[in-house]
Amino acid sequence: MTDAAALPGQPRGGALSGPATARAINVLAPNPSAMTLDGTNTWIVSEPGSESAVVIDPGPLDEAHLRAVVAVAEKAGKRIALTLLTHGHPDHADGAARFAALTRTHVRALDPALRLGDEGLGAGDVITTGGLELRVVPTPGHTADSLSFHLPADRAVLTGDTVLGRGTTLVAHPDGRLGDYLDSLRRLRSLTVDDGVHTVLPGHGPVLDDAQGAVEFYLAHRASRLAQIETAVENGYRTPSEVVAHVYAAVDRSLWPAAELSVRAQLEYLREHGLI
Repeated sequence: MTDAAALPGQPRGGALSGPATARAINVLAPNPSAMTLDGTNTWIVSEPGSESAVVIDPGPLDEAHLRAVVAVAEKAGKRIALTLLTHGHPDHADGAARFAALTRTHVRALDPALRLGDEGLGAGDVITTGGLELRVVPTPGHTADSLSFHLPADRAVLTGDTVLGRGTTLVAHPDGRLGDYLDSLRRLRSLTVDDGVHTVLPGHGPVLDDAQGAVEFYLAHRASRLAQIETAVENGYRTPSEVVAHVYAAVDRSLWPAAELSVRAQLEYLREHGLI
């Protein structure tokens, strides 16, 4: 879900369907919109030579898309053995139960309400299906249940909506919190510095080849927005809708409702830190 700002980071191009790294294949869901960009990226991840694959974010409840994901995996000689969710927003998770029925897999997620099976996901968990190494990275902020998945063998991270391939994401107040989101961005930055991650495989938009540049841009963007909102409040813009109309005046009005969620989160953050 995008907050619509220009993002550097050397994207590989527009909408992607097909191989992105040695271990990750994207199947683009047919749900494009101002909020979902080209559509939801459903990721099939597997170790080369393995017959088992993991699917991350089956996407919306669209039968043709869900069957297309299965078909792409089968064409690659893979059997889908597990389904994972980055978070519970409908464009990522609504198809999960149907997809689990199609593939006879469990669904693992941070939120117990989204799980099908006994196991959830949490910090420090490592997915090893078919010899794969996929590390769970908690990245709350966009939503409370947001997760990313570090794929060390490809020096990549699957970020869901925490970092997008184009634009910037919203903090979905009240479930999402800006302080958590900033901490998550710093956590992702540490992966780029300490673990050599250079590729972002996002939940929407194209692959990014400069993970550190993308995360640094997100942090700078948030700092800039916070400063703008602090100034707006000082100048008499008090309500979230007033702040949106002032600070986001150049943004497409269709995105203003989403922008207001982020503004509410930022106002809350500024109040908590005694800045307004």
